[in-house]
Amino acid sequence: MRPQPIAEVRWFVQCAASAGLLLCAAGLAAAWIGNGIQIPSTTTRDGTLITLNRYVNEPIPDVVLVGSSLTFRLKEEYFATPKLRNLALAGGSPLTGLAIVANRSMIPRIVLVETNVLSRSVDAALVEKYSNDGNRHSWFARPVRTAVALYENWMHVPPTRAQAVATRARLLNQLPEQFDNRIYVDRAFEQLNADDPTNSARENAERMRELTGLLEQRGVRVLLLELPYLDRIEQSRSVIATRAIVHAAFPERERWLSLTVDRSKLRWADGVHLDERSALIMSQAVEDALMALQPPVSTTK
Repeated sequence: MRPQPIAEVRWFVQCAASAGLLLCAAGLAAAWIGNGIQIPSTTTRDGTLITLNRYVNEPIPDVVLVGSSLTFRLKEEYFATPKLRNLALAGGSPLTGLAIVANRSMIPRIVLVETNVLSRSVDAALVEKYSNDGNRHSWFARPVRTAVALYENWMHVPPTRAQAVATRARLLNQLPEQFDNRIYVDRAFEQLNADDPTNSARENAERMRELTGLLEQRGVRVLLLELPYLDRIEQSRSVIATRAIVHAAFPERERWLSLTVDRSKLRWADGVHLDERSALIMSQAVEDALMALQPPVSTTK
């Protein structure tokens, strides 16, 4: 066998050494900067964390949605409003996204806050990570975060406007889904009927009022959003208690985004979470309500 030329061996060694140095540098930078870098996550909340990374690294949108897994299903591509971000956390609390928005120096014009789930506490780690105060080494981290953001945009390219329009048309042309979800509805009802969210809901409603007040002092319009459940789920103990508590904390009618939607067109996978087509219908109802506000939110690209 012909011996490999020395030049080729030297080139291979240099490439391997360079790759090793880059990996070491990345590890040291992550360890040194810590919360200053938003590395793409591989957890179950990957999609939400990517959205949070975009939120802190890109121009601030006009409209931000915060909420739980219920609002998480209202995908950004379901909206014609271009400058809109959905920061809802699947399995999380609306207070987490609200606190992140309130803790940043740049703020949106409108924040929509889902009030369905108030039993969960704030994710303090996420709030610290994505707040201005958690970015202690911003002078060094900025170029790294920019590179990470470019990587994320490359790996998770959002749909184009044409693709989003096609998706919306395809879903709306479908008939409402017909499926037997009784076993899942029964489980959801039993759990929600057994839970007593009174103490946590009152505490979180008070915290929501505080954060809402801070944002309103800075000129943000904060509107509350209540998403519908299946009729049976609406009668559960937890849903009734949470609704009573949040409406007592926010009795002002002008604080609530008024939604007009034909419930007969809606379907729920488990009585709680809207299916894909229903999430689109609800997103359009939210957008119609936003358009009714003064001044209206632009829907032009």
